[in-house]
Amino acid sequence: MSDNPEVLIIGAGPAGLTAATYLARFHRRVLVADGGEPRACWIPVSHNMPGFPKGITGEAILTRMREQAEEYGAAIESGEVTVLRRLGDHDFEAELNGRTLRIPAVLLATGVVDHHPDLPGVERGIARGLIRICPICDAFEATDQAIAVIGEDDKGVREAAFLRSYSDRVTLIHVAEPEALSAADRAELVRLGVALVETSIDDVTIENDRVTALGWGGQATPFDTVYSALGTHPLAELAHGVGAECGEDGRLEVGLRQTTSVPGLYAAGDVVRGLNQIAVATAEAAVAATAIHNCLREREGLTAKV
Repeated sequence: MSDNPEVLIIGAGPAGLTAATYLARFHRRVLVADGGEPRACWIPVSHNMPGFPKGITGEAILTRMREQAEEYGAAIESGEVTVLRRLGDHDFEAELNGRTLRIPAVLLATGVVDHHPDLPGVERGIARGLIRICPICDAFEATDQAIAVIGEDDKGVREAAFLRSYSDRVTLIHVAEPEALSAADRAELVRLGVALVETSIDDVTIENDRVTALGWGGQATPFDTVYSALGTHPLAELAHGVGAECGEDGRLEVGLRQTTSVPGLYAAGDVVRGLNQIAVATAEAAVAATAIHNCLREREGLTAKV
Protein backbone atom coordinates (compact mmCIF):
# COMPACT_ATOMS: atom_id res chain seq x y z
CA MET A 1 0.00 0.00 0.00
CA SER A 2 1.60 3.23 -1.20
CA ASP A 3 -0.33 5.55 1.15
CA ASN A 4 -0.80 5.15 4.85
CA PRO A 5 -3.97 3.18 5.55
CA GLU A 6 -7.00 4.98 6.91
CA VAL A 7 -8.25 1.82 8.59
CA LEU A 8 -6.30 -1.05 10.07
CA ILE A 9 -8.17 -4.34 10.40
CA ILE A 10 -6.51 -6.80 12.74
CA GLY A 11 -7.55 -10.32 11.79
CA ALA A 12 -8.25 -12.00 8.44
CA GLY A 13 -11.18 -14.20 9.33
CA PRO A 14 -14.75 -13.76 8.06
CA ALA A 15 -15.30 -10.55 10.08
CA GLY A 16 -12.04 -8.90 9.05
CA LEU A 17 -12.35 -9.79 5.38
CA THR A 18 -15.99 -8.67 5.18
CA ALA A 19 -15.11 -5.31 6.72
CA ALA A 20 -12.20 -4.99 4.29
CA THR A 21 -14.50 -5.48 1.32
CA TYR A 22 -16.98 -2.89 2.58
CA LEU A 23 -14.32 -0.32 3.37
CA ALA A 24 -12.52 -0.83 0.07
CA ARG A 25 -15.81 -0.32 -1.74
CA PHE A 26 -16.20 2.90 0.27
CA HIS A 27 -12.90 3.93 -1.40
CA ARG A 28 -11.06 3.76 1.92
CA ARG A 29 -7.42 2.80 2.16
CA VAL A 30 -7.64 -0.35 4.24
CA LEU A 31 -4.94 -2.69 5.46
CA VAL A 32 -5.69 -6.12 6.91
CA ALA A 33 -3.10 -7.64 9.24
CA ASP A 34 -3.32 -11.40 8.75
CA GLY A 35 -1.96 -13.04 11.89
CA GLY A 36 -2.34 -16.62 10.68
CA GLU A 37 -5.02 -19.26 10.23
CA PRO A 38 -8.32 -18.07 11.71
CA ARG A 39 -10.80 -20.28 13.52
CA ALA A 40 -12.83 -20.78 10.35
CA CYS A 41 -9.98 -22.91 8.96
CA TRP A 42 -11.10 -25.68 11.32
CA ILE A 43 -14.47 -26.07 9.57
CA PRO A 44 -14.52 -29.34 7.53
CA VAL A 45 -17.81 -28.41 5.84
CA SER A 46 -20.32 -25.75 6.85
CA HIS A 47 -23.96 -26.45 6.01
CA ASN A 48 -25.44 -23.31 7.57
CA MET A 49 -23.47 -20.76 5.55
CA PRO A 50 -26.12 -18.78 3.63
CA GLY A 51 -26.05 -19.45 -0.10
CA PHE A 52 -24.31 -22.85 0.05
CA PRO A 53 -27.02 -25.50 0.52
CA LYS A 54 -24.61 -28.34 -0.31
CA GLY A 55 -22.04 -27.03 2.18
CA ILE A 56 -18.69 -25.32 1.87
CA THR A 57 -15.36 -25.80 3.63
CA GLY A 58 -13.92 -23.18 5.93
CA GLU A 59 -10.89 -22.87 3.68
CA ALA A 60 -13.07 -22.18 0.65
CA ILE A 61 -15.07 -19.54 2.56
CA LEU A 62 -11.89 -17.70 3.50
CA THR A 63 -10.38 -17.98 0.02
CA ARG A 64 -13.47 -16.46 -1.61
CA MET A 65 -13.71 -13.67 0.96
CA ARG A 66 -10.03 -12.84 0.62
CA GLU A 67 -10.26 -12.69 -3.17
CA GLN A 68 -13.29 -10.42 -2.91
CA ALA A 69 -11.57 -7.97 -0.55
CA GLU A 70 -8.47 -7.82 -2.76
CA GLU A 71 -10.62 -7.37 -5.88
CA TYR A 72 -11.71 -3.97 -4.55
CA GLY A 73 -8.27 -2.84 -3.44
CA ALA A 74 -7.92 -3.95 0.18
CA ALA A 75 -4.33 -4.75 1.13
CA ILE A 76 -3.75 -7.92 3.13
CA GLU A 77 -0.40 -8.38 4.83
CA SER A 78 0.81 -11.40 6.74
CA GLY A 79 2.01 -10.57 10.23
CA GLU A 80 0.87 -9.86 13.77
CA VAL A 81 0.24 -6.44 15.24
CA THR A 82 2.43 -6.59 18.32
CA VAL A 83 1.63 -3.18 19.83
CA LEU A 84 -1.39 -0.90 19.62
CA ARG A 85 -1.29 2.58 21.19
CA ARG A 86 -3.69 5.50 21.41
CA LEU A 87 -2.41 8.91 20.36
CA GLY A 88 -4.43 11.36 22.44
CA ASP A 89 -8.09 11.64 21.44
CA HIS A 90 -7.45 10.73 17.81
CA ASP A 91 -5.48 8.14 15.89
CA PHE A 92 -3.61 5.01 16.86
CA GLU A 93 -0.12 3.68 16.37
CA ALA A 94 0.39 0.04 15.53
CA GLU A 95 3.57 -1.99 15.19
CA LEU A 96 3.40 -4.41 12.25
CA ASN A 97 6.34 -6.29 10.74
CA GLY A 98 8.92 -3.91 12.17
CA ARG A 99 7.29 -0.66 11.12
CA THR A 100 5.00 1.82 12.83
CA LEU A 101 1.65 2.69 11.30
CA ARG A 102 -0.44 5.69 12.23
CA ILE A 103 -4.13 5.19 11.55
CA PRO A 104 -7.32 7.01 12.52
CA ALA A 105 -9.47 3.87 12.94
CA VAL A 106 -8.87 0.27 13.97
CA LEU A 107 -11.16 -2.74 13.72
CA LEU A 108 -10.34 -5.72 15.92
CA ALA A 109 -11.45 -8.98 14.32
CA THR A 110 -9.01 -11.17 16.20
CA GLY A 111 -11.46 -13.88 17.23
CA VAL A 112 -10.98 -16.55 19.86
CA VAL A 113 -8.86 -19.67 20.32
CA ASP A 114 -10.63 -22.93 21.14
CA HIS A 115 -9.45 -25.06 24.04
CA HIS A 116 -9.21 -28.35 22.18
CA PRO A 117 -9.15 -31.57 24.22
CA ASP A 118 -5.65 -32.87 24.79
CA LEU A 119 -6.03 -35.95 22.64
CA PRO A 120 -3.57 -37.54 20.20
CA GLY A 121 -4.77 -36.81 16.69
CA VAL A 122 -7.28 -34.14 17.76
CA GLU A 123 -6.57 -31.93 14.72
CA ARG A 124 -7.14 -34.81 12.33
CA GLY A 125 -10.27 -35.74 14.28
CA ILE A 126 -11.64 -32.23 13.80
CA ALA A 127 -10.80 -32.29 10.10
CA ARG A 128 -12.70 -35.57 9.74
CA GLY A 129 -15.71 -34.30 11.67
CA LEU A 130 -15.28 -36.77 14.55
CA ILE A 131 -14.57 -33.96 17.00
CA ARG A 132 -16.62 -30.79 16.69
CA ILE A 133 -16.57 -27.43 18.41
CA CYS A 134 -19.89 -25.79 17.52
CA PRO A 135 -23.23 -27.57 18.00
CA ILE A 136 -25.10 -24.51 16.74
CA CYS A 137 -23.21 -24.90 13.46
CA ASP A 138 -23.50 -28.61 12.85
CA ALA A 139 -25.61 -30.49 15.40
CA PHE A 140 -28.09 -31.20 12.58
CA GLU A 141 -25.48 -33.48 10.98
CA ALA A 142 -25.23 -35.43 14.25
CA THR A 143 -28.97 -36.14 14.42
CA ASP A 144 -29.70 -39.55 16.03
CA GLN A 145 -26.00 -40.31 16.45
CA ALA A 146 -24.23 -41.43 19.60
CA ILE A 147 -22.97 -38.03 20.78
CA ALA A 148 -20.52 -37.24 23.54
CA VAL A 149 -19.66 -33.86 25.04
CA ILE A 150 -16.27 -33.41 26.67
CA GLY A 151 -16.59 -30.92 29.49
CA GLU A 152 -15.08 -29.86 32.78
CA ASP A 153 -17.78 -27.58 34.24
CA ASP A 154 -21.41 -26.52 33.76
CA LYS A 155 -20.70 -25.51 30.14
CA GLY A 156 -20.56 -29.20 29.32
CA VAL A 157 -23.96 -29.69 30.95
CA ARG A 158 -25.46 -26.83 28.93
CA GLU A 159 -24.03 -28.14 25.67
CA ALA A 160 -25.25 -31.67 26.38
CA ALA A 161 -28.72 -30.25 27.10
CA PHE A 162 -28.69 -28.42 23.75
CA LEU A 163 -27.69 -31.57 21.88
CA ARG A 164 -30.35 -33.66 23.59
CA SER A 165 -32.93 -32.24 21.14
CA TYR A 166 -30.97 -33.85 18.28
CA SER A 167 -30.42 -37.31 19.71
CA ASP A 168 -31.56 -39.46 22.62
CA ARG A 169 -28.03 -40.88 22.87
CA VAL A 170 -26.06 -38.05 24.47
CA THR A 171 -23.30 -38.56 27.04
CA LEU A 172 -21.32 -36.02 29.02
CA ILE A 173 -17.68 -37.06 29.44
CA HIS A 174 -16.67 -35.09 32.52
CA VAL A 175 -12.87 -34.86 32.64
CA ALA A 176 -12.44 -32.61 35.69
CA GLU A 177 -12.79 -33.36 39.39
CA PRO A 178 -16.21 -34.73 40.40
CA GLU A 179 -16.95 -31.67 42.57
CA ALA A 180 -16.83 -29.47 39.45
CA LEU A 181 -20.34 -30.78 38.75
CA SER A 182 -22.91 -29.52 41.25
CA ALA A 183 -25.83 -31.57 42.56
CA ALA A 184 -28.11 -29.42 40.42
CA ASP A 185 -26.00 -30.19 37.32
CA ARG A 186 -26.19 -33.91 38.01
CA ALA A 187 -29.94 -33.75 38.58
CA GLU A 188 -30.38 -31.89 35.28
CA LEU A 189 -28.46 -34.57 33.40
CA VAL A 190 -30.69 -37.24 34.89
CA ARG A 191 -33.83 -35.26 34.02
CA LEU A 192 -32.70 -34.88 30.42
CA GLY A 193 -31.64 -38.49 30.04
CA VAL A 194 -28.00 -37.57 29.43
CA ALA A 195 -25.55 -40.28 30.48
CA LEU A 196 -22.54 -39.27 32.56
CA VAL A 197 -19.04 -40.70 32.21
CA GLU A 198 -16.50 -39.35 34.71
CA THR A 199 -13.00 -40.14 33.56
CA SER A 200 -9.60 -38.70 32.76
CA ILE A 201 -8.97 -37.18 29.35
CA ASP A 202 -6.17 -39.75 29.08
CA ASP A 203 -8.86 -42.44 28.81
CA VAL A 204 -10.47 -40.93 25.70
CA THR A 205 -9.08 -42.20 22.39
CA ILE A 206 -9.62 -41.65 18.67
CA GLU A 207 -9.50 -44.89 16.69
CA ASN A 208 -10.53 -45.34 13.08
CA ASP A 209 -13.92 -43.63 12.70
CA ARG A 210 -14.93 -43.65 16.37
CA VAL A 211 -14.07 -41.84 19.56
CA THR A 212 -14.04 -44.07 22.64
CA ALA A 213 -14.17 -43.13 26.31
CA LEU A 214 -12.99 -45.54 28.99
CA GLY A 215 -15.02 -44.87 32.12
CA TRP A 216 -14.72 -45.99 35.71
CA GLY A 217 -14.87 -49.75 35.99
CA GLY A 218 -13.15 -50.23 32.66
CA GLN A 219 -16.26 -49.92 30.50
CA ALA A 220 -15.47 -48.54 27.05
CA THR A 221 -18.13 -46.47 25.28
CA PRO A 222 -17.79 -45.55 21.58
CA PHE A 223 -19.30 -42.43 20.00
CA ASP A 224 -20.00 -41.25 16.47
CA THR A 225 -19.38 -37.58 17.25
CA VAL A 226 -17.74 -35.77 20.16
CA TYR A 227 -18.22 -32.10 20.97
CA SER A 228 -15.63 -30.17 22.93
CA ALA A 229 -17.18 -27.91 25.56
CA LEU A 230 -13.85 -26.79 27.02
CA GLY A 231 -14.34 -23.13 26.17
CA THR A 232 -12.35 -20.51 24.29
CA HIS A 233 -9.83 -17.77 24.93
CA PRO A 234 -10.56 -14.37 23.33
CA LEU A 235 -7.65 -12.71 21.53
CA ALA A 236 -8.31 -9.30 23.06
CA GLU A 237 -4.92 -8.38 24.49
CA LEU A 238 -4.47 -5.42 22.12
CA ALA A 239 -7.83 -4.04 23.23
CA HIS A 240 -6.90 -4.48 26.89
CA GLY A 241 -3.73 -2.48 26.23
CA VAL A 242 -5.70 0.60 25.16
CA GLY A 243 -8.27 0.28 27.94
CA ALA A 244 -11.27 -1.19 26.10
CA GLU A 245 -14.03 -2.59 28.30
CA CYS A 246 -14.50 -6.36 28.31
CA GLY A 247 -17.04 -8.74 29.81
CA GLU A 248 -16.38 -11.38 32.44
CA ASP A 249 -15.42 -13.85 29.73
CA GLY A 250 -12.76 -11.45 28.38
CA ARG A 251 -14.59 -10.68 25.16
CA LEU A 252 -15.20 -7.11 24.10
CA GLU A 253 -18.25 -5.03 24.94
CA VAL A 254 -19.48 -3.03 21.95
CA GLY A 255 -22.29 -0.63 21.13
CA LEU A 256 -24.90 -0.80 18.38
CA ARG A 257 -22.35 0.29 15.76
CA GLN A 258 -19.67 -2.14 16.99
CA THR A 259 -17.90 0.67 18.84
CA THR A 260 -15.79 -0.25 21.84
CA SER A 261 -15.38 2.01 24.85
CA VAL A 262 -12.30 3.50 23.13
CA PRO A 263 -13.12 6.11 20.43
CA GLY A 264 -11.93 4.99 17.01
CA LEU A 265 -11.61 1.34 18.06
CA TYR A 266 -14.22 -1.07 16.70
CA ALA A 267 -14.65 -4.82 17.05
CA ALA A 268 -16.51 -7.56 15.20
CA GLY A 269 -16.70 -11.35 15.17
CA ASP A 270 -15.98 -13.90 17.86
CA VAL A 271 -13.87 -11.49 19.95
CA VAL A 272 -17.13 -9.63 20.66
CA ARG A 273 -19.58 -10.94 23.22
CA GLY A 274 -22.39 -12.87 21.56
CA LEU A 275 -23.01 -15.78 19.22
CA ASN A 276 -19.92 -17.27 17.55
CA GLN A 277 -21.24 -17.65 14.01
CA ILE A 278 -19.88 -16.62 10.62
CA ALA A 279 -23.20 -15.02 9.67
CA VAL A 280 -23.09 -12.94 12.85
CA ALA A 281 -19.45 -11.98 12.30
CA THR A 282 -20.08 -10.77 8.76
CA ALA A 283 -23.12 -8.76 9.84
CA GLU A 284 -21.15 -7.12 12.64
CA ALA A 285 -18.34 -6.37 10.19
CA ALA A 286 -20.72 -4.64 7.78
CA VAL A 287 -22.07 -2.49 10.61
CA ALA A 288 -18.58 -1.67 11.86
CA ALA A 289 -17.24 -0.81 8.40
CA THR A 290 -20.13 1.56 7.70
CA ALA A 291 -19.72 3.21 11.11
CA ILE A 292 -15.99 3.67 10.49
CA HIS A 293 -16.63 5.20 7.08
CA ASN A 294 -19.18 7.62 8.57
CA CYS A 295 -16.79 8.59 11.36
CA LEU A 296 -14.02 9.32 8.87
CA ARG A 297 -16.42 11.39 6.79
CA GLU A 298 -17.19 13.53 9.84
CA ARG A 299 -13.48 14.07 10.40
CA GLU A 300 -13.24 15.17 6.78
CA GLY A 301 -16.04 17.68 7.34
CA LEU A 302 -18.67 15.62 5.52
CA THR A 303 -21.57 15.14 7.92
CA ALA A 304 -24.02 13.16 5.76
CA LYS A 305 -24.21 9.54 6.86
CA VAL A 306 -25.26 6.37 5.11
